[in-house]
Amino acid sequence: MNAQTGKKQKTLIKRLLTLGLAAALLLFFVYSFMPKPVPVDMAQVSLGPMQVTVSDEGYTRVHDVYVVSAPITAHLLRIEQHVGDEVVAGETLLARLLPTDPGFLDARSKSQAEATVRSAQAALTLAQAERRKAEAQVEFARADARRARQMAEKDSISKADLDRAELALKTANAALDTARAAEKVRMAELENARAVLITPGKGKASDEKGVVQLVSPISGRVLRLLQESENVVAAGTPLMELGDPAQMEIVVDLLSRDAVKVKANAEVKISGWGGDEALNGRVRRVEPFGFTKISALGIEEQRVNVIIDLTDPRETWADLGHGYRVDAAISIWQGEDILQVPTGALFRQAGEWAVFRVVDGEAVMTPVRLGRNNGQVAQILEGLSQQDIVVLHPSERIEEGVALEARKI
Repeated sequence: MNAQTGKKQKTLIKRLLTLGLAAALLLFFVYSFMPKPVPVDMAQVSLGPMQVTVSDEGYTRVHDVYVVSAPITAHLLRIEQHVGDEVVAGETLLARLLPTDPGFLDARSKSQAEATVRSAQAALTLAQAERRKAEAQVEFARADARRARQMAEKDSISKADLDRAELALKTANAALDTARAAEKVRMAELENARAVLITPGKGKASDEKGVVQLVSPISGRVLRLLQESENVVAAGTPLMELGDPAQMEIVVDLLSRDAVKVKANAEVKISGWGGDEALNGRVRRVEPFGFTKISALGIEEQRVNVIIDLTDPRETWADLGHGYRVDAAISIWQGEDILQVPTGALFRQAGEWAVFRVVDGEAVMTPVRLGRNNGQVAQILEGLSQQDIVVLHPSERIEEGVALEARKI
C-alpha cells in the first residue's frame, strides 16, 4: 500500500507540475499578444490669452538721412570726417571743393585754340584802329562845332549850319562810344581764347583760391562716406550721408498678402537684434506702394514696406545703428480667455480638422472647428472643452479605441 500511495503521489505531482507549466505558458502567450498601451505625448486644452502675428526680417534706419552732395563740378580735397563722427549744424566743416584744373589739349585742339587766339588778336587790332579813327573824328567834329559857334555869334552862318555842326559832334561821340565798346568785346574774346590754352598746373586749383566749404546742415553723426579720397567730382555727386541715430525706425518688407492684415498702431516685438530681451515697437505706417523682390529661391514676390517706431527708451537700444538687421513680429489679432490647443495635436480627417482625445486611457477621435492659428496654438470654436487631454503629434499607430499612456521623459 505504501508503494502504491507513493507512486500515486508522484504521478499527482507530475500532473500538477505539467498543469502549472501549461498555465504559465498560456499566461505568457496571452500577455505577449495582448495590445500594449501606446506611449504618446499629451497636452491639456487651455483657456488663456492668444496672439496672432506676422513675422519677417527687417532693418533699422535713421528716420531722416541727409545726403550731402557736391554743389559744383570741382576738385574735392580729402574728407577728414569719419563714419560715426559727431557733426553740429552750421559749424562742422564736412568738405572743401576747389576749382578744377583745365584739361590737356590734343594737337588739333591746341592748333585750333592758337588760331582762335590769333584771330582774336587781329580783331582786337582792328577794333583799336576803329577806336582811334573814331577819336580823330570826334576831335575834328569838336573843332568844327567850336568854329561854328564862333561864327554864329557873329551871324556869319545860319542857325541850320550851327545845328548840323552840333549834330556831327554828337554823332562822332556816339561812334567813339561804339568803337570803345567793340574794343572791349574784342579784348574779352582774346582773353577767352587765351584761357583755352591754359594747361594743368597753371590754373587756380593749386593755390586753393576760390575754395568752397561745405558745412553740416544738421546736428547728428556721419552715417556713411561715399567719397573720401581727393578727386574730381561732378556737380550733384553724393559725398556723405548724415543723420541722427536717436531718431531710429525699423523697416520690414512683408508679403503683400500679410501687409494688408497689418494696421497702424499695431504692437510689434523686435528680436534678433543682439540684445538679451526683445524690444517693443508700434507700426507707424504701412506704405501704399508695393514692389517686386526676388527671394532666395529666385521667386518674384510682391513686398510692402511697414514702418515701425521703437517705443522703448533710447537707452535700451542705444547700440543699434543704421542698417542693422532685426526680426519683427507684428500683431494682427489678439484676445483674452481663448480656448486653445497646440497645433501639434491637429490632423486632417475627411477634409476636416480633428484631434485624438484621451478618455479613460483610450484614444477618441474628435472633430473640431478652428478659429485663429498662430502656428503654435490654434483657437478652438467647437469640439473640445477646457481640461480635455489631447495627443500631440499622433502617429499611424494611434486609432480609435487604442490604449494610450503618457510617454516617460
